[in-house]
Order: sequence, then structure tokens, then C-alpha cells
Amino acid sequence: MPYGYYYGFDWTYLVLVLPCVILSMWASARVNSTFKKYSQQYSIRRVTGAQAAQRVLSAGGVGGVRIERISGNLTDHYDPKTNVIRLSDSVYDSTSVAAIGVACHEAGHAVQYARGYVPIRLRAAIIPVTNFGSKLAMPLILIGILLSYLGNFSYTLVYVGIACFGLSLVFQLVTLPVEFNASRRAMEAIENAGLLTADEQRGAKKTLSAAAMTYVAATATALAQLLRLIILFGGRGRRRND
Repeated sequence: MPYGYYYGFDWTYLVLVLPCVILSMWASARVNSTFKKYSQQYSIRRVTGAQAAQRVLSAGGVGGVRIERISGNLTDHYDPKTNVIRLSDSVYDSTSVAAIGVACHEAGHAVQYARGYVPIRLRAAIIPVTNFGSKLAMPLILIGILLSYLGNFSYTLVYVGIACFGLSLVFQLVTLPVEFNASRRAMEAIENAGLLTADEQRGAKKTLSAAAMTYVAATATALAQLLRLIILFGGRGRRRND
């Protein structure tokens, strides 16, 4: 039985993971409610999300980036492979404070790539490795446990599986500065270009701050899950040999 289980009760999930799950749910609800609130506050200057993104690119001296519409809600993103900023229906042609904040944030990612911002380049480089590792993690851990009768080799698989899962935490840790920096670039561009008034800027900043909390919650969840795996399985091989 894994170390964290007592009479079939997994205290590691309750103490480590559940609070992070609750934080993630709260962050998701908050970003939706904040976006909805400031989607109803329209900018005085009537600049659309697509226009705002283009102004950020122009101010940053970045050319050749297309801005396209994409369906869905809060599906906005920058695709570095095609060099395209995709803005959702609620952002692309909306003149709301929330839409301008989100559009400028995505344009901020394009500026990051154009200027060789190291964290975003690093994140792009490790995506294939982290995706591969996250898919292998649990199968390796489960195989290691099932083959426990083989001795130390099985626990080697468990340790490799835990290490693979740890790659997801590395990705989240790299993502944090990328997202915070993009939001900072967005707010600076909004202020310098006069896209929003001072009062409207506060709404845009609150929208981006709410979105940033989802990344903080994702990082906390990845860390909690990794600690849980280490507690449950990390010392089993050592205890077996004692």
C-alpha cells in the first residue's frame, strides 16, 4: 500500500491536491466573471480588440503577424508556428475594456517572440518534451508498481515516471514569467498608445490579473501532484530494501 494511504484514505490528495483543485476552480470562475463584467464596459475611444492588437505590434516594431478571428469563448492565443494572433468572437471586434486587454496580451506574446524573449523561446522548445513526458508518467509508474516483484528495476520505472511528471511542473514554472511579462507589455502598450482611459485601464488590468491566476493555480496543482507522487511512491523501493 502506498505510504500516503491509511485504511484506504489518501490524505495526500486531501492535504496537497484538493486545495489546489479548489484554487483552480476559483481562478477559472473568477476569470470568467471578470471578463464578463468588463466586457460590458466599452472604451471611449471605440478601438476594437483586433485594432488594439495591431497597434501593439506596430508600437513594438513587429510586422508580418496576422490577426484572425477564432470561434469559442476565451480561446484567444498567439500561434508562433504560423505567426498568427487568433482572437475569439468576444474579443476580435469588441470595443470592451476586457477585449482590448486580452487582445493586447496576445499581441504581447508576438512581441516576445519577435524580440527573442528567452522564457517564451524556452517554453516553445520544451513543449514536445513535456508533452511526451506527461503522457509517459503514469504508465511508467503503474508498470513499475505492477512489476514490483522484479525488485529495484521496477522502482526505477516509478522514479522515471515521477521525473517525467515533473516536466509538467517545469513547463508551468516557465509559463508564469511568460504570461506575466505579456500582460505587463500589454498594459504598457495600452497606456503609451492611449487606447484606454485611466479608469478603463484598471478594468483591463483586473481582467489580465484574473487570467494570470489560472496559471498560478495550474503551477500550484502541478507542484502538489508531484509532491503527492513522491510521497506515495518515491520511497517504496527504499522501504522494500530496508
